[in-house]
Amino acid sequence: METNLEKKIISIAKKVLTDESEAIKSLINTIDKDFESCVESILQSTGKLVITGIGKSAIIGQKIVATMNSTGQQAVFMHASDALHGDLGIINPEDHVLIISKSGDTPEIKVLVPLIHRTGNVLIAMVSNTSSFLATQSRFVLNAHVEKEACPLNLAPTTSTTAALAMGDALAVCLLEARNFTKRDFAKFHPGGSLGKKLYLKVKDIYPNNAVPFVRKETGIMDVIIEMTSKRLGATSVLDENDELIGIITDGDLRRMLNNSSDFSGLTAADVMNTSPKTIEASEYAVNALTMMQDKSITQLVVTEHKKLLGFVHLHDLLKEGLI
Repeated sequence: METNLEKKIISIAKKVLTDESEAIKSLINTIDKDFESCVESILQSTGKLVITGIGKSAIIGQKIVATMNSTGQQAVFMHASDALHGDLGIINPEDHVLIISKSGDTPEIKVLVPLIHRTGNVLIAMVSNTSSFLATQSRFVLNAHVEKEACPLNLAPTTSTTAALAMGDALAVCLLEARNFTKRDFAKFHPGGSLGKKLYLKVKDIYPNNAVPFVRKETGIMDVIIEMTSKRLGATSVLDENDELIGIITDGDLRRMLNNSSDFSGLTAADVMNTSPKTIEASEYAVNALTMMQDKSITQLVVTEHKKLLGFVHLHDLLKEGLI
């Protein structure tokens, strides 16, 4: 049975999520021609996007920078305080500068804005207060207005930072789509980990590391078993006289053979093979091989090219690559 404290905790947590989700939803009405013009200006620029802020806004700025760089927009983070002590050198004349600030009236921002104007950079404000000093001094204003913080004291940046983060995502995705940024482009910036590998790793990158077990259709069953066990893939391909793939024998096929026959010494590969082996081309993405294995509940695929055997790709290979 829930205690009063537990009920209160649950109620508070739900209220925070409700407040923040409603704040994000309200941002839909702030997307206007100024937002559109801002996106177009960044797209036409030959420079990078410099994002800056103070306090919690600075942390949000760093996340937006990471998102931009991973989706095709070159961006760098510059802390507003450090900008006043040498980091202004990060900014080139052709750069756009995005300042994130809930109030738009902090002392650091008021000092920084004239310095950016002096270098002639396009200034973008992401603010909650569109009447602020920052908003009135900026070429473009991204309106991230929130009525109140989720903090009961209305002090700790909560709803406002969530809104800024969401607005940054909206900006990044608009730039991504405008540039026709593709999965292949995304893979260039995410070569590590399972995400990157799903986007670029192909079967041809994997199968050459494996043995290539094969037998002929007339091969005796004992030699079939030796070929399977010596190559350690739990299967062997079966080739005809033209070296074309005509079947596969797996551990499951051997088990069925044992269940169906008390004397298998006279059997050949042709007697136990599956004549419809599941195959994949070397040019296919490795993640597609994984999908095929999962859909068919199998642990290996035969890699072929025009019915010619190239090799095997095994579920363990995909596991080793971190795709699972």
